[in-house]
Amino acid sequence: MSRPAPSHTPTRRHLLATAGAAALAAGLGPTVFVPRARARSQTLKICQWTHVVPAFDEWFDQKLVREWGERHGVKVDVEHLPVSDLQARAAVEVSARNGHDLFGFLAPPAGYEEHALPLNDVVADCEQRFGKLVPLAHKATYNPRTKKYFAFADNWVPNPLHYRTDWWGDVGVKPDSWEAIRDGARKIKEKHGAYAGFGLAPELDSNMSLRGLLWSYGASEQDETGRVAINSRATVEAVKLMTAIFKESMTPEVFRWDPSSNNRFYVYGRGSIIQNAISALRTTEQQNPDVARKTGLAPPAAGPVARLASQHLLHAYVVWRFAANPDLAKRFLVDLVAASDDAFRTSLFYNFPAYPRAVADLRAKLAADKQSPHAYSMLAEAERWSACPGYPGHLTAAIEEVVNSSIVPHMFARAARGEQTPETSVRQAEAEMKRIFARWAR
Repeated sequence: MSRPAPSHTPTRRHLLATAGAAALAAGLGPTVFVPRARARSQTLKICQWTHVVPAFDEWFDQKLVREWGERHGVKVDVEHLPVSDLQARAAVEVSARNGHDLFGFLAPPAGYEEHALPLNDVVADCEQRFGKLVPLAHKATYNPRTKKYFAFADNWVPNPLHYRTDWWGDVGVKPDSWEAIRDGARKIKEKHGAYAGFGLAPELDSNMSLRGLLWSYGASEQDETGRVAINSRATVEAVKLMTAIFKESMTPEVFRWDPSSNNRFYVYGRGSIIQNAISALRTTEQQNPDVARKTGLAPPAAGPVARLASQHLLHAYVVWRFAANPDLAKRFLVDLVAASDDAFRTSLFYNFPAYPRAVADLRAKLAADKQSPHAYSMLAEAERWSACPGYPGHLTAAIEEVVNSSIVPHMFARAARGEQTPETSVRQAEAEMKRIFARWAR
């Protein structure tokens, strides 16, 4: 299963120019905030990505959506797009002020807030029914300045370490800290000829794993108040550490990786360790069972200050201000959360619930997996060690552009290649971030 590429967020300039369905039906009543008025048309239109787990899309389209439409007396059209086409389609719809009622993004689109209906009422209803929205999803979809939820998170994807238990056991090192990863990866390369697989490229996996490294050292792109904070001694130390890991244990291929590269790298037995969504292990189970049997999952490595990873993806819908059926769209979102148990199962644990109580006995479900039960059990604690881009603050339009511009991977890559000292590369990243923050402050 290939990984999705990072989306491109329009700048301000661009903006201007699935338990069964019967149980679901029995357990759901009409949402409090949805008027009884008849929809303006009898079709609810949804656009979202083509999931990496085909069984999820089959459940979503053929069971959830079909039965939901029958209960509410409406037709539901779902259009699935390749990840690479999502942002272009969103831009076209915003420009034309016409399109889908619900539009799903793989990261909350903070840059589109002015074009999206606030969804505070939907979040409040879901929190009353299914528990508090997980903190990382709150910080990624809520704007504290406008006090609005500009997007609605229905699921998120953890980003654990995948490692070869045979090789790491052989060299007697547990990948529990970044210094231990440096030590163990070097020994494994020397003894087994396998490489560490941390991307240093302008793509999704690199963007996410490198942010976790920064946070573990106490560094961040911005502070809690939203001011650029990348230029710090902690950032420099994190860059130095990854530079050392690259020189001692990695291949130059990491500078050219795309979002599926580290999956292939690991599946083919070339990698001793990667950081990715569990799609990497699921793919390995299918394509190289021998490697899968020797694979462990682990929480993110600890640094001097913290043990944190960025979520891999955070799926979020917007309801456009020009949506033909906004009330139906809101009702669907609440019912989608009510179906989180089925979504978790049919996605093979890829989709973690944004509202924890929506999936019953998550820990037991992970432990009962038939392929790798011991590996997946550790994901029960994933919320404790996960954050979203913008940590310790909120995801903002400026942070979104920083992510999509891959400023952090470029910062690490320049130092790893020897093109700049870590200090100089960090200063360049600071200047780039300040320009972006200034544009969005206007």
